[in-house]
Amino acid sequence: MGIIDTHAHFDDHSFDEDRDELLSSLPGLGIDAVVNVGATIKGGYDSIELSKKYPFIFAAIGVHPDEAGNLNEEEIERFREAASFEKVVAVGEIGLDYHNMGSEKAVQHKWFRRQLELAIDLDLPVIIHSRDAKEDTKKILGEYSGNISGCVMHCYSYDLESALEFKELGCIFGIGGVVTFKNGKVLQEAVEGLELTDIVLETDCPYLAPEPYRGKRNSSVYLPYVAEAVARIKGISIDELAAETQKNAMKLFPRLSI
Repeated sequence: MGIIDTHAHFDDHSFDEDRDELLSSLPGLGIDAVVNVGATIKGGYDSIELSKKYPFIFAAIGVHPDEAGNLNEEEIERFREAASFEKVVAVGEIGLDYHNMGSEKAVQHKWFRRQLELAIDLDLPVIIHSRDAKEDTKKILGEYSGNISGCVMHCYSYDLESALEFKELGCIFGIGGVVTFKNGKVLQEAVEGLELTDIVLETDCPYLAPEPYRGKRNSSVYLPYVAEAVARIKGISIDELAAETQKNAMKLFPRLSI
């Protein structure tokens, strides 16, 4: 049983020298599928191109809150057209980031809402980025939650209590390399308290490589380390963890197939 990386950025320039070699190796390493997620306007279209080249890669289109100032209605309509491609599985990553503040709060709020509306129009799930913005993320998601077809809190970093509140809004949780960190106890406690059906695996590569590769360039090759940590916390085998999280990913992303 292979595993699914539900959040990667193989369009990132850090993969320019070995992208094809690395991606070609993934099926042989037990990676059944990868969702390559747009963070910029260009990143979304690059993700689609990767999905056309590799059968096991799927795409998400959306703009990270740091890049929200680059959006306009013309780009939203271009996204709408691009999403007709069958391997576009989600709108994302979208949300709020008050840590970096790459865009003003009002701009982030406007385009978070607009991309949520786009996802609802397209009947696609959303991939949510939320950093130091828990309450506003909950508030805005709550405005739309009854109409969103699916939601994953990417790179989940808040506590269990907050996770249960996001779960009430219809979200599940992307768990990545931080769960392996010695200082990742808040996330480890959240994973322990969540149901297995609430969890999917991700890398967020090239960022957040798990132990023992922390600080190095991350890739889907290291996803088994995340799986091992989650399986240990949940007290189950890696095979069971892989099977259940794969099922969760395919339920979250109905267009994803393996």
